Amino acid sequence: MKATELSTSRVVKADRQRVFDAWTTPELVKQWWGPPPYTCPSAEIDLRVGGSYRLANLGLDGEIIWISGIFTRVEIPAALSYTWKLSTHSDEPSLLHVSFHDHPEGTEVRIHHERFADVAVRDEHALGWQGCLDRLSGFVADSSPAGPSAARPC
Repeated sequence: MKATELSTSRVVKADRQRVFDAWTTPELVKQWWGPPPYTCPSAEIDLRVGGSYRLANLGLDGEIIWISGIFTRVEIPAALSYTWKLSTHSDEPSLLHVSFHDHPEGTEVRIHHERFADVAVRDEHALGWQGCLDRLSGFVADSSPAGPSAARPC
């Protein structure tokens, strides 16, 4: 793996379709997306090869960092690849690959993020991905039929 790439994974306690839907459905994404303390007040997702997406990361200071890109691979509910551009960075878009694998405890989400401008940007994203995966894990567990929020519509 190159110095400007990162890979991480997490097992979340929900079935693969539920996790994929949480990752790709705008109304669901807005409920969990972003590493703490960021929230996601806006999510636009055109889930098809060539389709675009745009996510808002709202910070405590009121600043929004926009994340946007184009889907280059869509395999429901198994894998996604897409470009990744932050509104706060002037460098070229990076490339994100996310895959969803059946696991005895739910679903393993594997992230491979490449083409960062430098190691500092990679490290910044590594922390962000850990926060996002923490939130995703909590969200799908809390909103599953067996979870405490089962009565809450998603």
